[in-house]
Amino acid sequence: MKKIVFLAATVLLATAILLTALKKPDDPDKNKITGEKRQTAVKAQPLSGSAEAKEGEKAPDFALTNLSGQTVKLSDFKGRTVILNFWASWCPPCKAEMPDMQRFYEKNPDVAVLAVNLTNTETNENAPLDFVKKNGLTFQILFDMDGSVGTLYRTVTIPTTYFINAEGTITRKFIGPMDEKTMAGFVAEMQKGEKGKAE
Repeated sequence: MKKIVFLAATVLLATAILLTALKKPDDPDKNKITGEKRQTAVKAQPLSGSAEAKEGEKAPDFALTNLSGQTVKLSDFKGRTVILNFWASWCPPCKAEMPDMQRFYEKNPDVAVLAVNLTNTETNENAPLDFVKKNGLTFQILFDMDGSVGTLYRTVTIPTTYFINAEGTITRKFIGPMDEKTMAGFVAEMQKGEKGKAE
């Protein structure tokens, strides 16, 4: 009886292996996401290996897609001060700080503001787009479709914001909402430190 059970199990296992080997490869168009969403899913990728995002270290590079479907890399902004913000449209503190971020950006066009939407946490795929339109946001909005960049930057609580200097080093990580005055203060402090090093 044991031999029969063993033989039957072996035949089933062999059949399963054979069927797996003969399985038709997935149709690349089968799971296609249309338009910008598909491009975003492809472009949401860390580019810095296992580098960690922490104060005093180089900010890990990444590539995400923006509202226009263009690929944007953090390294594209080297030589500029960067405010890297992680947010979601359902997050009340994120909603509270976005108008201040827009005002800061309008007054400080030399500072790159990158707002990474944690799209994988959104319950409605149109919610971030509606939020951007409703609030008239004109700085870079990037879409982290699978949460990989949020994970790379250890974003557990949102909003979380990183201040990155012109050399690409993280000078500050701030958790929670900020007003325009706080953003301006952090940036001024960072730029003052950069001038001090240059002298």
